[in-house]
Amino acid sequence: MYALIAIGYTMVYGCLRLINFAHADIMMVGAFLVFFATSSFELPFYASAILAIALCGILGIMIDKIAYTPLRNAPRISMLITAIGVSFFLENLFNVLFGSTPRFFNAPEFFSQTLNVFGASLTLITLVIPVVTLLLLGWLLRFLYRTKQGMAIRASAFDINTVRLMGINVNRIIALVFAIGSTLAGI
Repeated sequence: MYALIAIGYTMVYGCLRLINFAHADIMMVGAFLVFFATSSFELPFYASAILAIALCGILGIMIDKIAYTPLRNAPRISMLITAIGVSFFLENLFNVLFGSTPRFFNAPEFFSQTLNVFGASLTLITLVIPVVTLLLLGWLLRFLYRTKQGMAIRASAFDINTVRLMGINVNRIIALVFAIGSTLAGI
């Protein structure tokens, strides 16, 4: 889980030189979305998870459009203060709407199955998380090194002003970076 969060942080920092403090809050939003989709709307866990992942990606794009895009040419401290403000906003919004009481939901029994590996008893989720992380990392590396959008992301991380001069829409590339990072946080 830490690796997926770190990838999102790193991608945003690489393009904007901005630490997106709201990134961990997007993960919290994803958890709440799964919780309420399974408990209130009685959706199956997998449908709730897919919905939450998609909505986290959309939330990342919205945060970029509303909070960061107007400040692209502002001093770095303005973007940093905005990042902290977005984080506080999301935390307090969910605290006001849903309270501060911890909430639990049951994951599918598939995840709680135990396996004996060389005499050690492991739950299936402890094996699934690293495998999913490695698969997503492989997909992301393939995306970054084999697609035009990936090349634009890497170029933006290297020199964003030159990328603008080459006719690439930097705002779209940054929105894509936020979408990917937020989707990974949702996962």
